[in-house]
Amino acid sequence: MTNVLIVGATSAIAHEVAKHFARAGDRLFLVGRNEAKLQAVADDLRVRGAERVETFLLDVNEVDRHEAMLDAAEEALGPLDVALIAHGVLPDQQAAQRDVRLALDTFHTNATSVIALLTPLANRFEKRGKGTIAVISSVAGDRGRQSNYVYGSAKAAVTAFTSGLRNRLYRSGVHVLTVKPGMVDTPMTAHMRKGPLFASPQRVGQDIYNAILKGKDVLYTPWYWALIMWAIIHLPESIFKRLRL
Repeated sequence: MTNVLIVGATSAIAHEVAKHFARAGDRLFLVGRNEAKLQAVADDLRVRGAERVETFLLDVNEVDRHEAMLDAAEEALGPLDVALIAHGVLPDQQAAQRDVRLALDTFHTNATSVIALLTPLANRFEKRGKGTIAVISSVAGDRGRQSNYVYGSAKAAVTAFTSGLRNRLYRSGVHVLTVKPGMVDTPMTAHMRKGPLFASPQRVGQDIYNAILKGKDVLYTPWYWALIMWAIIHLPESIFKRLRL
């Protein structure tokens, strides 16, 4: 039986990952900021077979409460085997370009709060000497593009931080997975026109669950985003800066 912490548990992708743990009869500690949505997800996972489901209300930007949340998770389930960090916001790029407060708030939620949470979480996993920490970043963090560089810069920080964390924790027996989804058809992208590159949260959730079980280091999901981003990353800057991406 696996003890699983999921932060940002009401997101569509996190819910899909949680369904797989529930079907396996695992125990879940769900963290979110919307009580009604959190309880709905918890009820759904209980029906699907989870051995135990507990919830905790938290705005991740309240970094001083992170330790209390982790204490509550370990008190409820015991030592954690898996932690999935899945919270984030997608701002309007044009609005963020005009509003410094929105740009900074976006960075705080998508990067600073993640780093603040991963620091004590990593220390706990390192002390135990086992387990998996999975963090949802984004392909947007691989290279800054004019269409989403405020969001992308935060995800770039997450990607770099988890890379260093993976390097640090490897010898202690703790696995760190960096998840880089492309465009996913979720409520967060409801305002965007859907195209052939969009994936379902079910597909992405399945990919993340499999990557956790297999001990992968970096996951591009769906797989074709690895090819797309390889091409984008390797474009010379003299060409790249002229493109509308």
